[in-house]
Amino acid sequence: MEDRRLTEISGIGPGLAGMIAELYRTGRSEVLEEQRRRVPPLAQALHGIPRLGLAKIAALQDALGVETIEDLEAACEAGRVRAVKGMGEKTERVILEHIRRRREPEARRALLPEALAAAQTMRAHLHGAPGAQAVEVAGDLRRLTESVDSLSLVVASDSQVDTMNDTRQAPATGLPVSVSVVPRAAYATTLLRATGSAAHVQHLERLARRRGVPLEGESEAEIYRRLGLPFIPPELREDEGEVEAAMTGALPTDLVTEADIRGFVHCHTVYSDGRHTVAQMAKAADALGMEYLTITDHSRSAAYAGGLSVDRLEAQWEEIARVQETVAVRLLRGTESDILADGGLDYPDAVLERLDVIIASIHRRHRMDASQMTQRLVRAMELPVFKIWGHALGRLILSRPPVECRVEEVLDAVAASRAAVEINGDPKRLDLAPRWLRAARERGIRFVVSTDAHAVAELANLRYGVAMARRGWIGRNEVLNTLPADAFVRAVAPVTRA
Repeated sequence: MEDRRLTEISGIGPGLAGMIAELYRTGRSEVLEEQRRRVPPLAQALHGIPRLGLAKIAALQDALGVETIEDLEAACEAGRVRAVKGMGEKTERVILEHIRRRREPEARRALLPEALAAAQTMRAHLHGAPGAQAVEVAGDLRRLTESVDSLSLVVASDSQVDTMNDTRQAPATGLPVSVSVVPRAAYATTLLRATGSAAHVQHLERLARRRGVPLEGESEAEIYRRLGLPFIPPELREDEGEVEAAMTGALPTDLVTEADIRGFVHCHTVYSDGRHTVAQMAKAADALGMEYLTITDHSRSAAYAGGLSVDRLEAQWEEIARVQETVAVRLLRGTESDILADGGLDYPDAVLERLDVIIASIHRRHRMDASQMTQRLVRAMELPVFKIWGHALGRLILSRPPVECRVEEVLDAVAASRAAVEINGDPKRLDLAPRWLRAARERGIRFVVSTDAHAVAELANLRYGVAMARRGWIGRNEVLNTLPADAFVRAVAPVTRA
């Protein structure tokens, strides 16, 4: 990413450009971390509770003297919160529900951005510890699972006592942290075991016993080599057939990487619920070196998200044409069309056929029964226009389960239709899940790795989409947006064009 090109976007100066570039490259920003450190502890603990912004938290502290979550919970239970100006009984009830919900196991998990930022902070600290020679993140986070409940790091050190003593000064991360400090000779084995999954490691141990070799080596690659296996990437280590595939030469060797992606797909603007203009998104994609960018704002039924009428959609096309004259990145006009209750799409065919790309997603009526939802999705996939099935099962990690449907039946319909499957990079979605990506892959279905970006900074969601693709065993040649612009446009065109 070139900071100087980001500054060409209206409203983005050198400081913000540097922060965006740092977020894109590392997943964290020192400026953002410093701002977070300035937020009072109670406000941090209450972040995300509806009806409770910083002003109301300050009012609660002033009126009731609450300093901790426990203080606030007791005040809610005693009915004292509703008496504070601007609160009321409903706000009190919502606060109490959220406090209690956060004690549930799922509430103690972190999504990938938070976990990666915390791990990077911890890793940077450990790199500076006395005697530290190498530091690596391990555990679920190294395998890039959708959420994690703790952090695990492995440190190679020639002075274990000094290194361990230094870990006591490590910054707080908000997650339980396990740090293994070992001699260099034990580093690779410890990293392998700490990365997991436990089932994968147990499989390797059984294989090592059968072959009469120790599960050790100077590197992970050497450990696998001693077992007669190629290196298995961390994202695949779930004991879901990867060891058997490695033994038979069937393990994917060309897993997609961020460097393979040539275009940002599924991007929103201020025309619907995005936070940046067409020009701002285009210039950011240009600065990031992408060949193409799809502008896919919500369709007309999505009134809650500023969905576009046909007139507004056509006005957007005119703006896209004007912006295209100012940037090298190719701008593709599209839509994220709602899949309606009957399985239809949200614009007439005459409109859909004039688009470059269609993403078809469910945004409402998630609670249909499995038969109704299956019928709805199958009908949508069977429509003659080419479409990309967006955030396919509608899950929100840690907060909303996937829709109920017969997934394999829908995938069969996708495989037989003019359709592809999105691997959604929004860290709250990461949809489809890896198990279903593998099922889709087995059917020969093609994929798109998307950002679902609603702002310039969210173009960095690409890294999370790629992580899910890799966990689903997806190779670069199975991902449509690894294609050059002309080939991508031909591949996703709603109707076949000469």
